[in-house]
Amino acid sequence: MMRLLRKCRRIRKDEKGNTVVEFAMVAPVFIVMLIGVFDVAHTLYASSVLQGVMQKAGRDFTLENSGSNKTTLESFVTDQVSIVAPSATVTFEQKAYFDFGDVEQEEIFDDQNGDGICNANESFEDANDNGQWDADRGQAGNGGARDAVLFTATMTYPRLLPMAGLIGLPQNVELSSSTVLRNQPYDTQDRSVATRNCPP
Repeated sequence: MMRLLRKCRRIRKDEKGNTVVEFAMVAPVFIVMLIGVFDVAHTLYASSVLQGVMQKAGRDFTLENSGSNKTTLESFVTDQVSIVAPSATVTFEQKAYFDFGDVEQEEIFDDQNGDGICNANESFEDANDNGQWDADRGQAGNGGARDAVLFTATMTYPRLLPMAGLIGLPQNVELSSSTVLRNQPYDTQDRSVATRNCPP
């Protein structure tokens, strides 16, 4: 019995293996934090690359021959972001506005009943000429002379590191960048706006 007590005391005082136990407790937290830092850093870098490329493409897009160069410009953006995120999918959208102040603004309508909704056959200015009232007056495409163009690229790519499964983040990262520039004045700007009626 005494022998067993002495052995128990010796085991209780023995500190061999403490490092292994402490490492087993700290390592998972440290690894998750490290992967998280890498994931955030990669996302920030990809975002800055996308924004830089969009500024360059946006400047080129406003030149007179931009309509014929649209595919080339979109390929340029896709090629540049694929260096950072090789499996990225990039989608593009261009919307033209009469002026910078019109960007992402709703079409003007005569709110006769004061309910804030385009209805009851109220008249509205169909700025994008699509036959209906829109919350965004932008017209799809590159627009015409002197138009302000909102050029947006959205890139989606799977995370490089398994961060999503560890802390519940989405599997894919989605980044978006926009630039607004005015088309070169190679012609007079079309100022005509059709007036239509809201739905009854």
